[in-house]
Amino acid sequence: MDTDVVVIGAGALGLSTALHCALAGRSVVVAERGTAGSQASGRAAGLFKSVQADELRTRLARRSIARAASFGDWAGVPLEVARSGGFLIARTAQHREYLARELAQSRGWGADVREADPALVAGRVSFYRAAGEEFALWCPEDIYIAEPTALIEAYLAACRLLGVVVAEHEPVTGIPVTGGRVTGVHTTDRAISAPVVVDAAGGWVRQVAELAGAPVPLAPVRHQLLITGPGRGIDPADPIVRVVDAAVYLRPSRGGLMFGGFETDPLPFDPRQQPPSFTTDDMPLDLAVLRKLAAQVSAEVPAAGTAPVAEHRGGLFTMSPDGRFVAGPVPDLPGLWVASGCNGSGFSSSPALGEALATWITTGAPPPGVEALSPARFGTLPDDALITRGLWQYAHYYDPAPAGGATR
Repeated sequence: MDTDVVVIGAGALGLSTALHCALAGRSVVVAERGTAGSQASGRAAGLFKSVQADELRTRLARRSIARAASFGDWAGVPLEVARSGGFLIARTAQHREYLARELAQSRGWGADVREADPALVAGRVSFYRAAGEEFALWCPEDIYIAEPTALIEAYLAACRLLGVVVAEHEPVTGIPVTGGRVTGVHTTDRAISAPVVVDAAGGWVRQVAELAGAPVPLAPVRHQLLITGPGRGIDPADPIVRVVDAAVYLRPSRGGLMFGGFETDPLPFDPRQQPPSFTTDDMPLDLAVLRKLAAQVSAEVPAAGTAPVAEHRGGLFTMSPDGRFVAGPVPDLPGLWVASGCNGSGFSSSPALGEALATWITTGAPPPGVEALSPARFGTLPDDALITRGLWQYAHYYDPAPAGGATR
């Protein structure tokens, strides 16, 4: 079988890249060892955040928001999004300063961000009890997708409209290299010839790249969230709330609350060290981690720690050493590309990141600034350095005084 592009992995980043390559007129095959969205993407929080740590990520985030909100117009498939807006809240002096900096720089990069009076928070959010001393930002551009599978299903439907072959339950077993360049993939079912192979395998991105003998500088780290049972007084129209000093996020979900956060002692979890049959369903979860995070906001959101848990889920974030995406051509191995380094926002940045990567693949030129995301920027790092730096990025997701790299 011959095609122009093979994408390995049918999560949000892989499907977006496939869709945008198809929109550019390329024939595409997506090879997925399980089912589309069955790993991290299907467990995402679905939050789209306009405020980011640098100009490039701000541009990608805002482009993703616009593309998700207008999905039916350009992709031909309906997608429902909640245009909720979001609050960023700081309760400490350090984090007040951090959000003040975020406000100034985000406005400079074109984002619609405004300082919000605590009374506005109290009036707009049913589940958050404002103390009146918080410093808050209102981000009216922020949206969310209530169920992450909705985006996956929309990508799938749009891909199939354009003739993309999505081969589920078809693991990639080899990536042949001839004359120093990648020439396609071998799966359990067939050989596929292609001049371009995109590794978008999520937590498995490193072991897939190793099939071609290529290193990818990423460390998979566990992330968890929960959804409470339905509760009285929770308005389904409430905005997203992020309490940055506690490193937690909340939004309405299924009549209850979604609650997630970034623990200070995260768990690295490398699928390469697990049995071949390992999937995200097998990843160990720890509700105590979320209970500890919820305790930090118990005065403001008591339901986060006391309401019955209807669903507890987790996935693998691919953390990079500098907290930024890893997307672009693999150095010294023509034909192999990477779409990874989600750092907690791969799902929500997938519309724009897939679009940018497809432009780079199909035209040979990266969109402005996107070359900075190339995996070549790291050189070769040993595993212990990747894990140490990746864990730092995760644990300092909302760090007001970054010392080890960029935060968000």
